[in-house]
Amino acid sequence: MNYKLRHVTTYHYEDEVTFARCSLRLTPRNGSDQSVFESSVTVTPAPVSVVEHVGQFGERVMTAMVETPHTELIIEAQAKVDVHRPAPAELRGLPWEVVRELAFGVESLDIASPANFLFPTRMTSIRHEITDYARASFAPGRPSLEAAFELAGRIKREFAYDPKSTEVSTPALEAFQARRGVCQDFAHIMISGLHGLGLPAAYVSGYLRTYPLPGQPRLEGADATHAWVAVWCGDQSGWVGFDPTNAVVAADNHIILAVGRDYSDVAPIGGVVLGSGDQTIDVAVDVVPI
Repeated sequence: MNYKLRHVTTYHYEDEVTFARCSLRLTPRNGSDQSVFESSVTVTPAPVSVVEHVGQFGERVMTAMVETPHTELIIEAQAKVDVHRPAPAELRGLPWEVVRELAFGVESLDIASPANFLFPTRMTSIRHEITDYARASFAPGRPSLEAAFELAGRIKREFAYDPKSTEVSTPALEAFQARRGVCQDFAHIMISGLHGLGLPAAYVSGYLRTYPLPGQPRLEGADATHAWVAVWCGDQSGWVGFDPTNAVVAADNHIILAVGRDYSDVAPIGGVVLGSGDQTIDVAVDVVPI
């Protein structure tokens, strides 16, 4: 499926900002299941310097320095992408205990190695409450894909989607206890539970198709950047995406920006500004099939 992407973020500042340093992860990932034909990122006011590098998990990072005084900062990303990520033919796979043993036996430390995604982070700490919640889906001997899909479905059913309940810095435990949050929180909760069981799980930042196919519901989170979870299910199945916000397997409707351990690894926009007063943010995202 080919898509045209447009993502515009506008920062409005109460008082004039004299300096801004922006770290941008807004270029979709190239990989075996996704190809980028075109991509561009523009910053207004124009930056005095732009430096690009590849991050620790293969993501493209652009660092822009803006020294023109301004009260409005506009960051616009555009791309054309081909997504060829079919859903698994069946949600079976190896028993999850076997996957756990295989993961801890992996010797590779390359970018996609499950060894990089086994351990807790500040935002996805291992807590017995979340581990016990996840364990309810992982009966002894149950296939890993089947269990992960059920866990994603339970999060969808049992947690309220509430954009006003959390912030980007909210850890998994806080959202879990409140039983509400957004896609970032649901991904963090699922990752925390899987790590508690000893299973590799990664945080995926990206987009959803804005306009659904005829007869299908519009997915939650399609108006902004989205987040879901990639679970390693053994060498044969590899990494499989599960979207706990929508209780679906991530396939052609999901476009990947970057993969990391949690949100802090792959935040689409970060940085610092010099100025006083409050700020407001407007975000507009369009993911249109072409």
